[in-house]
Amino acid sequence: MKNINYIICLTVFIMSMAGCKKFLTVQPATQLTEEEAFASEVGFRQALNGIYAQAASRDLYGDNLTMGFVSALEQDYLLTAAGATHRDAKLFNYTAATVMTTLNTIWTSGYNLIAGANKIISFTESKRSVLTDAGYATCRGEALGMRALMHFDLLRLFGPEYSAGQNKKAIPYVTRVTPLPVPASTTSAVADSILKDLKDAAALLITADPILTNSRSRRSMMNYYAVKALEARVRLYIGDKPGARMAALEVTTSTRFPFVTSAAASAAAATRDRLYLPELVLMFRVRDIATWADNGTSTYFRFFTTINDRFTTNQANFNSLYETTSGGATDLRYLYRVELDGGFPFPSKYWQTSSVTAANTLDTNRLNQLVPVLRLSEMHYILAETAGSVSEGIGHLNTVRQVRGLPALSTSGTDSYLEAETLKEYRKDLYAEGQLFYYYKRKNAMRMQFMTANVPSLDVYTLPIPLAELEYNPTYK
Repeated sequence: MKNINYIICLTVFIMSMAGCKKFLTVQPATQLTEEEAFASEVGFRQALNGIYAQAASRDLYGDNLTMGFVSALEQDYLLTAAGATHRDAKLFNYTAATVMTTLNTIWTSGYNLIAGANKIISFTESKRSVLTDAGYATCRGEALGMRALMHFDLLRLFGPEYSAGQNKKAIPYVTRVTPLPVPASTTSAVADSILKDLKDAAALLITADPILTNSRSRRSMMNYYAVKALEARVRLYIGDKPGARMAALEVTTSTRFPFVTSAAASAAAATRDRLYLPELVLMFRVRDIATWADNGTSTYFRFFTTINDRFTTNQANFNSLYETTSGGATDLRYLYRVELDGGFPFPSKYWQTSSVTAANTLDTNRLNQLVPVLRLSEMHYILAETAGSVSEGIGHLNTVRQVRGLPALSTSGTDSYLEAETLKEYRKDLYAEGQLFYYYKRKNAMRMQFMTANVPSLDVYTLPIPLAELEYNPTYK
């Protein structure tokens, strides 16, 4: 049986960041090798495992698109020391070599993942005979969902803000294996393609996904509810509030994702659930996360020691974030996910001391090595934003607040009151997950949390497409 790294080589495009290479150029494998790789349902599953491994890499959701680069963009960390990782990103210095390198990495790795998904999608048709009906539905559905997820995050990062830029060129939506450049689509066309992929994925997964019969082992894969949660996120981004509401409700009413208990969130260090595992609709396993997010002597760990060059902020900012002087001192997120190391506060969301026991031998029961991608709480925040009244919207915020140890907010007030309180809850629950940047972009926010001045311009929300792609793809000219 081929190992996962070998499968990745077969199913993912190899791209180079050198200027003479083409970002969307296929490096073809032999037909015989591909036939062997997809000769059985096990081969398809291994290929999908390769896609998930790439998604979990530091290039993508294992770092840059979650706790790292994008969280720096949204001003989550101080990073005041010269040479601090992603300091240029925090300062919106997009011409800096460090930022350009990171953007190249995200673009290249993102389209690598898309290429792998396209390969799987293609072979689910040409090798349909080796797949069971359930295998066809899950393999194809997951690949379509992953293609949509990756395109959406590339769109949110590199494309213009939707309401003003829906008719502007954004990114290529790649759906086939081709050595030729794929024309850049408009923002609205990319969104339409994403929603089509999600619709097709949901139609397949609803017929066979074990998560529908209460199997929780599927949460580290693109499961049916992850597809619906992503749909809710996409529809809110494009302003389709009724559609976003309908998709979010399907997740929140499924009973598959209970809120973390206060006992689990406040447990002793070795067993504390800092990620709120039961609430994760989609997560990726990052098996070597300790090499850069854990304590130790490695130069890669970022959540410990001094506050000026690591991924953390000062106590005053944490106090402000969790509103400790106005009722937030009882917030479980503040009490048990802002911890001290050498006297310095750090966000301990990604730091777990879980040991393997009979209760957590399965990957999906382990508290370490996980990065959240889609959360139950975000679905309630989407429901708050799409509610028909202020009272209803605040009710959804209170659903989350009360399980976090906070008193309920008053349900009377203005639309501005609801919007302000919704933003506060986004900030608290999704801190260091890379989602706030896209909220600010969607709202055309002039100031982000912890900033003392406005952003230089709203252009900071649209990251520059890598030069190699601009040089290679004539549709940008």
